[in-house]
Amino acid sequence: MFLSLPMLTVLIPLVSLAGLFYSASVEDDFPQGCTSTTSLCFYSLLLPITIPVYVFFHLWTWMGIKLFRHN
Repeated sequence: MFLSLPMLTVLIPLVSLAGLFYSASVEDDFPQGCTSTTSLCFYSLLLPITIPVYVFFHLWTWMGIKLFRHN
C-alpha cells in the first residue's frame, strides 16, 4: 500500500502546516481575514484543528471496539 497510516499521520499535518504558512504569507489581513468560508485561509486554519479531533475519535472508536470484543 502506497499511503500507509503512519505515512498519512505525518504527511497530513505537514501539508496543513504548509497551507497555513502559505496563507499567512499571501493574505494581507491574515488573522482577521480568516472568518469567511470562501477564503483559503479559513480552511488552512480549520484543517490543523480537524485532524487531531478526527484522530482522537477514531482511536476512541477503535478502543471501544477492542473492549467490546474482549469482554
